[in-house]
Amino acid sequence: MFAKHRETLDKALDACSKRYSWTAYPESPSSKIHGEEKPRAGKARFEALLGTDYPLHQPGEIGRTGAEVSPYSGAALGISYPRMDVGQLYEAVAAGMPAWRAAGPETRVGICLEILERCAGQLFENAHATMHTSGQSYIMAFAGSGANALDRGLEALAYAHKAMADVPATASWDRQFGKGGAARLTKQYRIVPRGIGVVICCATFPLWNGYPALCASLATGNPVVFKPHPSAILPVAMVTSVCREVLAEAGFDPNLVSMVADTREEPATMALLEHPATAIVDFTGSPQFGQWLEQNCRDKLVYTETAGCNSVVIESTDDLQGMASAIAHSLCQASAQMCTSVQNIHVPASGILAAGQRVSFDEVAAAIVAAVDRHLENPQVLCG
Repeated sequence: MFAKHRETLDKALDACSKRYSWTAYPESPSSKIHGEEKPRAGKARFEALLGTDYPLHQPGEIGRTGAEVSPYSGAALGISYPRMDVGQLYEAVAAGMPAWRAAGPETRVGICLEILERCAGQLFENAHATMHTSGQSYIMAFAGSGANALDRGLEALAYAHKAMADVPATASWDRQFGKGGAARLTKQYRIVPRGIGVVICCATFPLWNGYPALCASLATGNPVVFKPHPSAILPVAMVTSVCREVLAEAGFDPNLVSMVADTREEPATMALLEHPATAIVDFTGSPQFGQWLEQNCRDKLVYTETAGCNSVVIESTDDLQGMASAIAHSLCQASAQMCTSVQNIHVPASGILAAGQRVSFDEVAAAIVAAVDRHLENPQVLCG
């Protein structure tokens, strides 16, 4: 699989090294790019899942769970997922770790690349799943929790590959110590995984941290257990299925990627965090719980992405209307749900220079307000 996807990996490595814009996964769901059939088939596959028992075939299943409701229709999706005994699941995950560790970096990276390719093939059904769980528009579901998130996964995979490639398998070390002779060492290096990584996904963009956390951990030898938000399980379940399928086809234990779903009434997150085999936690969500993780999981490697406080400081501009339009786009995009959405705009009380002319504070504010109004007059913007 590594050779099959080598060109994609090389392009990703080059983009990471030179920092230019490149994407492996087009972010538009337009039929002009994908054809007419893929969007139709994706919607049909999503609809076929409604009202079903989602199959994952994971060891440790002790019942069914799930209570997702579509923000669009207000109707329950009617999909149930395995309710897991965390202890039994972790035993199964641990059984697959030695072979995965021994597989070596290229094999692991190749399998991750195959997973990303297959997930790209189900972007349309996952977009509908994201719409009817997170409430995103079709376009934002396809991009923010789909193509853009896949790019983040590929980026993480590229950096993981580079980090492992920088470690030689063997090295010879020679040094002369005066007249006493030379010391010669033949060194061997092994990349040692940390342990199970728990990926806690958020409600608004369920896979935004899902793909990068998956690739960073799995490529470096660490199994992954997804913990989706109770209101947005389906998008994560679909990715989990792909991972398990690819791992099994490659001769590895599918339990190396598993999912623990829950409901608000019966949460399962703490059981995962408190398990001694959990070594990595990747979280995207509220600042409150993110801070709690940082303070209370000090024995684990913890990554948190929480709400940001994004500011724009206006000092001067060559194009007042263009600047106002750009700020309006950031204020309005995805109904300001994105972590990059602007919250605070700082303008000097004395105004700014715009194309060499002094513009007052009130004029700057009026330009931004007018730009927002123009932005929202476009129905396509209002629909995502």
